[in-house]
Amino acid sequence: MTADVLPFPSDARRPRRATEPAPGAAEGDRASTDPDVRLREVVGDVLRDERHRQGRTLADVARVAAVSLPYLSEIERGRKDVSSDVLGAVAGALDLRLLDVLERSVVRLRPRAQGGSGIQLMAA
Repeated sequence: MTADVLPFPSDARRPRRATEPAPGAAEGDRASTDPDVRLREVVGDVLRDERHRQGRTLADVARVAAVSLPYLSEIERGRKDVSSDVLGAVAGALDLRLLDVLERSVVRLRPRAQGGSGIQLMAA
């Protein structure tokens, strides 16, 4: 397969679909509205949402995590796959455990994986 045939080159993000929330939309929207969302995008959303919740800047978190500001920005935008070591460092800079980031990512992905609203009905 040639590079010009691939629908989503690894170094470029696909255009936002009409069904996707605009940047800055409510937490978790991208994962629940886009069936083609990538794990790295969801993880990036989790990190960015937590950084915003804490009122911190990219520069501050990048400094504490010992990663470059441009690299952290790319991670948050879902443009770069991140190693577990770097993800752990960024999570730690946000006072999160790696497990917290992964659990939040799973929560955002779960409704789509269940094929519906995420509501489960259980028989008694």
